[in-house]
Amino acid sequence: MSFTVAIDGPAAAGKGTISKAVAQRFGFAHLDTGLLYRAVGARVAEGEEPVAAAQSLNTKDLARQDLRTQAVADAASNVATNQQVREALVEFQRDFAAKEGGAVLDGRDIGTVICPDADVKLFVTARAEVRAKRRWEELCSAGGDADYDTVLAEVKARDTRDEGRKDAPMRRADDAVLLDTSDLTIEEAIARAVAAIEQARGQGAG
Repeated sequence: MSFTVAIDGPAAAGKGTISKAVAQRFGFAHLDTGLLYRAVGARVAEGEEPVAAAQSLNTKDLARQDLRTQAVADAASNVATNQQVREALVEFQRDFAAKEGGAVLDGRDIGTVICPDADVKLFVTARAEVRAKRRWEELCSAGGDADYDTVLAEVKARDTRDEGRKDAPMRRADDAVLLDTSDLTIEEAIARAVAAIEQARGQGAG
């Protein structure tokens, strides 16, 4: 039996942390769809053609150790604007979503484009200043020499790009549960997500 949870939202809102937690809680498979674009971006940076890289993507590509680097993030942002790349990755994501035993997918267009019929949809967000502070703290704790104002500008620019792109822009699905994590602890945010999923599962069982 399949059960699909779609979790969307902007960068540093906490959707990745929440997605991993609820997947573990319910025993669902988890896919960070942003990794798909990072994996394609990494292959493009090595000289491959974007669409060909997307069409031949496999699970081994998602295990690369360099997918979290800034260079790969920049390459991913560029390939994500390519409509043919996005189309090539749709089937990969939908196949994953249909996994037996349940699946959690997080990204920016899961509930609106990839899995519009998902059993549960969450839109995880937070104020830009809060998200920038989280990202800045992550960079600093990793030993980076980050400037908060620069990080804030990057977060806002990413939001503008994600919300304004012509193909599959980031937006909250009409039937998605809004989860604003600005003033929540990680535990509180996860608890609210779990409650929404449990409610949907209960309704499905009834």
